[in-house]
Amino acid sequence: MTKFNYGLFYDFHTSTEIPDVGADFDVEAFTDQVKSCGVDFITCHARCNQGNAYYNTRCGKRHPALQFDMIRTISEACRRKGIKLSVYFNGYFSDEELLQHRDWMSIEIKGDTYHRYEGFSGFNNPGVRAVCYNSPYREHLKDMVRELLEDYPVDGFFFDCLAAPSCICPYCVKEMREKGIDPTDPEAVHRFGLFSVRRLCSELTEMIRKVKPDSLLYFNGRPAEEAIGMESHLEGECLPGLLGYETLTANALYLRTVAGGKPVMGMTGRFNDWGDFGGLRTAESLEYDLFYGAANGVRPDIGGHFHPRGNLDLPVFDRIREVYGNMQQYDEWVLDAVNEPEIALVYPVKEDQYRPTGTAVDSTVRMLTELKIQFDLVSEFASWEHYKLLIFPDDVVFTDSIADRVKKHLDRGGKLLATSRSGLDPEGKKFAVANWPAIYQGKTAYDPLYFQPAGKLAEGLPDMPLSVYAGGLLIKAAERTKTEMYLVKPYLPSGWDGLRSNYYNPPEKKTDEPFIVRNDQIVYICGELFTGYAKRAPKQLRELLGNAILSLVPDLKLKSSTLPSFARAFVQKKGNTELVHILAYCPEGRGQACAVEDRIALVDTEISLRTDGPVGKVYLAPTRKELPFEQKDGYCTVRIPHISGYALIVFESAKN
Repeated sequence: MTKFNYGLFYDFHTSTEIPDVGADFDVEAFTDQVKSCGVDFITCHARCNQGNAYYNTRCGKRHPALQFDMIRTISEACRRKGIKLSVYFNGYFSDEELLQHRDWMSIEIKGDTYHRYEGFSGFNNPGVRAVCYNSPYREHLKDMVRELLEDYPVDGFFFDCLAAPSCICPYCVKEMREKGIDPTDPEAVHRFGLFSVRRLCSELTEMIRKVKPDSLLYFNGRPAEEAIGMESHLEGECLPGLLGYETLTANALYLRTVAGGKPVMGMTGRFNDWGDFGGLRTAESLEYDLFYGAANGVRPDIGGHFHPRGNLDLPVFDRIREVYGNMQQYDEWVLDAVNEPEIALVYPVKEDQYRPTGTAVDSTVRMLTELKIQFDLVSEFASWEHYKLLIFPDDVVFTDSIADRVKKHLDRGGKLLATSRSGLDPEGKKFAVANWPAIYQGKTAYDPLYFQPAGKLAEGLPDMPLSVYAGGLLIKAAERTKTEMYLVKPYLPSGWDGLRSNYYNPPEKKTDEPFIVRNDQIVYICGELFTGYAKRAPKQLRELLGNAILSLVPDLKLKSSTLPSFARAFVQKKGNTELVHILAYCPEGRGQACAVEDRIALVDTEISLRTDGPVGKVYLAPTRKELPFEQKDGYCTVRIPHISGYALIVFESAKN
């Protein structure tokens, strides 16, 4: 299996109107800079979304201003210097080629031929003209790939923007009719679009593997679960300032469960926005992205824009060298380390989605990381067998398949935590698992939804009615079930009653309607706990979640009473060592953007790690400065005097 440790990804979407492409390019200076950063893998454009190629293609159209074969020059230099090279093709956008081949254009189901990216204004977007995969373009793309595959020393291919269009061009309509598909049925056209892009990926894979079996290969835009059998590795694309830090978090925790041991790269950007040539993010901002990935088994890949003339933009290389140089101090410990959490957040991936996504799952990821819980984000694709606890947030419908897997998990002695509609059968009329601690009665009419803290799960919560800030279900407790907390009725139904608004609606009285019920294996909360946290971020809901998890898994892998909520902590294992990564940065909303600009200092931080046996020593990497520690009740407790931004604490087993 091919491995790479540090990557760079170069966008080179270059307008045909630019007159001096490659005029100042010095391939030796460029690859020397790449090598000096410790980079062993880069991706460069063979053909961009503007439709221009950057090599001497016989099939496509080389950029008219480019006076030499750029890809041959780069690929030969990379081969000499031990840098792996993947070449980029945009699979869906190719403006210049579509100006020449109008019949290759995709026609959307409403009749539009010009593509409008969501979030962009009008035609000013990265790709105006989109291809139809069933036009002659499909063979054209394969021919261009074949040129590079057979005649150039490249290591692999990156295919971008592989959307599944609902296309009704003549080529698609003809094939749909041949297959008995109604081209006037939007759902049928959509499903045919899925078939079309999957066929393209399959044909490209077959052709590439036949010539170069060990080729690097990645299809960006296709769901990880769909394409992983064809791919050599995964790349989690995320520019956190634009897509949000929840995306960065979830990508890392999910992709490693799909990869099956294949490498995963976390692609961020040195810039602040796509098409942003003038952006240079701070070292602290890039560190946060990349250390977060490394702590979760994801290798770093920094994206940048290659200037049309080939200017090196040396300050960018200086920044990359700074960040990668910082990370490389930890390679001895971090490379090949693995995360082995005992808790899984389970959420289905909808068809054609890149990862599990939605308000509930994104909020759960945030809450669990704020609590320092060690967990994976899994769908039905991954095995659930090695987890102690499964968490189902707010709205996970229990299909027959999920219900069967949950039953097997419970039969193995596993634990489960679910909230609100999670656990209901597809008809939404009952809970799908026989020994569920609740009986479904319908949707609660209470708005606001209040609950009264009580019992062990209320530790740390104020003794007063608290709001969920979201809806929930009405339930009864099943037999042999304990009710932990009850709902509190508000005075009035919220909303306009024809005379008054009933906006101010305080709690009136505690009811006999359960809020939390449990048995030996399942804790069920009837409110939308995670949706409520997404709306208002009340600390009490996070504390309640932590108490519920601790009641099910009292021997959590990592515990700390001193780490602040914004800090992140992850545990990895490598050989006879266990690693605790601590990140102390705080993404902050600034105007319309989200920024990380500072390393935050943590003083006198205490952590306790559950270990499998006696610990020989604990030290800070990379200095190997030893830290005093105490072992008691299966935990090794250590206090770190000072952390600035990032720290790696190494627990070395006393066993050889």
